[in-house]
Amino acid sequence: MTYDKAQNRTRSLKLWRYFWVAIYALMLLAPLAIILIGAGTGARRIEREFLRELSVMLGFVGLALMGVQFVPTARLPFLSEVFDMDRLYALHHGFSIAAFGLTLAHPLFLFINNPYTLQLLNLATAPWRARAGVVSILLLIALTIMSVWRKSLEIRYEFWHWMHTFFSVAIVGLALYHIFEVDYYTSVPAQRVLWWVLAGVWSVMLLYTRLIRPWWMLKHPYEVTEVLRDRGDTWTLVVEPVGHAGLTFKAGQFAWLVIWKSPFAISYHPFSFASSAEDPGRLRFMIKELGDWTGKVKEIPAGKRVYVDGPYGTFTPDHHPAPGYVFIAGGSGAAPVMSILETLADCQERRPLWFFYGNWSWDTVVYRDRLEDLAERLNLDVIHVLESPPDGWQGETGFITDRVLARRLPDTRQDYDYFICGPLPMIDNVEAALHTLGIPSGQIHSEKYEMA
Repeated sequence: MTYDKAQNRTRSLKLWRYFWVAIYALMLLAPLAIILIGAGTGARRIEREFLRELSVMLGFVGLALMGVQFVPTARLPFLSEVFDMDRLYALHHGFSIAAFGLTLAHPLFLFINNPYTLQLLNLATAPWRARAGVVSILLLIALTIMSVWRKSLEIRYEFWHWMHTFFSVAIVGLALYHIFEVDYYTSVPAQRVLWWVLAGVWSVMLLYTRLIRPWWMLKHPYEVTEVLRDRGDTWTLVVEPVGHAGLTFKAGQFAWLVIWKSPFAISYHPFSFASSAEDPGRLRFMIKELGDWTGKVKEIPAGKRVYVDGPYGTFTPDHHPAPGYVFIAGGSGAAPVMSILETLADCQERRPLWFFYGNWSWDTVVYRDRLEDLAERLNLDVIHVLESPPDGWQGETGFITDRVLARRLPDTRQDYDYFICGPLPMIDNVEAALHTLGIPSGQIHSEKYEMA
């Protein structure tokens, strides 16, 4: 893609981003707008206390916010082209906490306004509409605790993912039953139709996530052709399509893999492509042993069926045109960078490129030999930064800091775009270093993979 075409594509993506943000806001605020404009007017209109009305409004917005969370987690291809997955999942996490607060405020304001309503907490005597609301909130509290403190509670990711899906559906379903059975604002046709439409959208998202997309993946399998060992307890999984042409991806994007299970399994695992986008018929993924299921990667036999859901992500030069690029990675965070460099080399790219690669030692540098080959094919300067260098090491040591970057980059460094991938502490430190060097935030792109 030429520089001018890439710039036009970027402008188009921004317009689409504004459009989808507006749709998202509409879904969140429409219930509240109907209340303020005219819900509850006419024969059903009665004067109600301010705190009671506020309680209902907060509950409606909280429910809308919870339901809309089915959209970013559905991994819709057209949204992943506009929003990077890190940002979508960060918004999902933040909005989920906001939904928790708003939903919890609903009964609290109700109790403050009329303490007599505390009796609705008694599930043995409360009407079914109240029981549904109480159980929904109890499940929401449990889900929030499991999500925020999952690692501290040592809850396995797969089990948490299954419970997260089950609880989410139950919470929203019970909450919808609650508001329809209360039948005050939902007695107004506009409000009732709106909630049915929203519930329909959320159901379609769930259906797409759990049935439609897995069925498509089942019909488009891949087969393991090689499992190659590299340095630093890292393996390269090579897969090829079976009975289809494979998928087309952009350099730097990633996919979700299902290796040992059916594509209808509740949990997938994200990995960046480590291969050239010019060779979509042969996909490579860098997988580092981390003590979990990744320790079994080396046991995957040739011929094993796997399933690939992708591509996703905006961590690609195709979305960020610039006169040159600086890549910064740590450890297995080099995977998307390798995909980008391989693709640029196949496209005979001549723009200036820098790759700052941080590792513990020289023996743990993954794709070391391949990087030397790429440096000969590209206008590429590879800068290795080692925490524990060998004797006689003449390169950079320690961490990738503003001083290291300033020493190795030209004075025109503010003209380039920067791509960072690796451990979260490294990303945070490098972003701070780039800001110290005066690099605008819009030219800094990070891949964090904090999706659970």
